[in-house]
Amino acid sequence: MASMHLNQIQLAARWNISHRTLERWRWSGDGPLFIKIGGRVVYRLADVEAYELKQIRKSTSEVSQQLAAARLHT
Repeated sequence: MASMHLNQIQLAARWNISHRTLERWRWSGDGPLFIKIGGRVVYRLADVEAYELKQIRKSTSEVSQQLAAARLHT
């Protein structure tokens, strides 16, 4: 089974964001997992979809609550 890959332009179009945002996320360690071979960067569709699932929220305060809970357990 062949794995589907997206380049940064395709992923930026999928999410309606700048490809520069994806570059910044790669530099900072944010965003979905990526593959870099030589100078080429691609994203496996499975990793993109997994990242999208992790971003699902019930409310805007949900992330803040998770961060606060994590700080209490450290």
